[in-house]
Amino acid sequence: MDTHSRVIPLIIASALFMENMDSTVIATSLPAIAADLGTDPIVLKLAFTTYLLSLTVFIPISGWLADRFGAKHVFRASIVVFMLGSIACGASQSLGWLVAARALQGVGGAMMVPVGRIIMLREIPKSQLVDALAWLTIPALLGPLVGPPIGGFITTYFDWRWIFWMNIPIGLWGIGLATRLMHDTTIEGVPPLDVRGFLLSGLGLSALVFGFTVLGRDLLPGQTPSALIMLGAVCVALYLRHAARVAEPILDLRLMRNPTFYAGVMGGSLYRIGVGAIPFLLPLMLQLGFGYSAFESGMLTCAAAIGAIAMKFTTARLLRRFGFRQLLVFNGALSCGLMASYGILAPATSIGLIVIMFLVGGFLRSLQFTAMNALSYADIERDEAGQATSLYTVAQQLSLSAGVAVAAAILEATQWARGDLAIIAEDFSAAFFCVALIAVFSVVPFAKLKPHAGASVLGREIETGD
Repeated sequence: MDTHSRVIPLIIASALFMENMDSTVIATSLPAIAADLGTDPIVLKLAFTTYLLSLTVFIPISGWLADRFGAKHVFRASIVVFMLGSIACGASQSLGWLVAARALQGVGGAMMVPVGRIIMLREIPKSQLVDALAWLTIPALLGPLVGPPIGGFITTYFDWRWIFWMNIPIGLWGIGLATRLMHDTTIEGVPPLDVRGFLLSGLGLSALVFGFTVLGRDLLPGQTPSALIMLGAVCVALYLRHAARVAEPILDLRLMRNPTFYAGVMGGSLYRIGVGAIPFLLPLMLQLGFGYSAFESGMLTCAAAIGAIAMKFTTARLLRRFGFRQLLVFNGALSCGLMASYGILAPATSIGLIVIMFLVGGFLRSLQFTAMNALSYADIERDEAGQATSLYTVAQQLSLSAGVAVAAAILEATQWARGDLAIIAEDFSAAFFCVALIAVFSVVPFAKLKPHAGASVLGREIETGD
């Protein structure tokens, strides 16, 4: 790879580092935040889902904004918004305040990484895309690596509010890098914003996700959650009808005719439902089920990030050796099996075994993510990058949000079946088994790929006997 192809991913990674560290820090500190704000840790899942919800609403417009106002300007502005949201999170005095601040963070997050990915797709040759994605992800994975132990240490020995405020120096560093090193990219002849599509998709997706999140928790009066779900379903149906009739919809579903993009979106969404539940379930299980402190929990879960970073040095070689289809099917099934095995952990399980399981799990998930991301953009043209990134990222965030909602619903159902609202270690088994079962169906779209699918991003044709 040339120097420019390394610089672009590293700049984008500064934003991804901040976002990923923030999410892992919050997961580790969830019980402490809930206790301080006087709410149930499971109810505090709203802090997770609201952020993901905000991403889902505003990601569709990120590609259009980057084309219209310049990717560099939008990228820097998004970091500023994320920093303001972080300051508000640290100042939160109630659940509602924290949820609103997380929503503001989500507006910034909706622009940071998608716009950065658009720049990368337009400036880096396809033959170098797999290596560029590895360069992008290695620094970003430092967030999950340092997030859990730092978050646990701050929560245990200081105040959880500082976990948000430490985003400020990282954000300033990212703005400085973007100003000095990032080229601005604009597109001529940008079509008018699909306002109706933006409103329908945003309202529909947000109502669906939020309705499922609050269903059964008595957080909203009467049948409000059911009404939200119905409203979301209607708006999504109206959007599908609208998108089929306009030339430039905000989310262009015609991209799903591309076989590799289709496999990446569908398979990736199913897989991320399982993976999205892990940052929510693991800290709760280790702290509330096993009795570990926030710092101890954070030190254990960071093993997954170490495994993920280790995989980045072999991803390109494995893909060029086995190809996308074979690797995604085998590694996906193995990864989901290990995900399910988290459900058999118990307070008596040795720490050494837990560390090994988390390490291998992070190793396998990292490989799957890099392969899915590269496959999804393998056959996307330069002028389709904005639309493809918007659609892919919406599906990604929606599935991650669904993972948290599904995991929380299973925990709640387990508590209801026992007739006790106190969380115990055994409650987590069913949650891990169920999300892993959903995730394993992700191998079906990958198995239907042709043997040479995605060869254009591997630098040469895949050697296969098929």
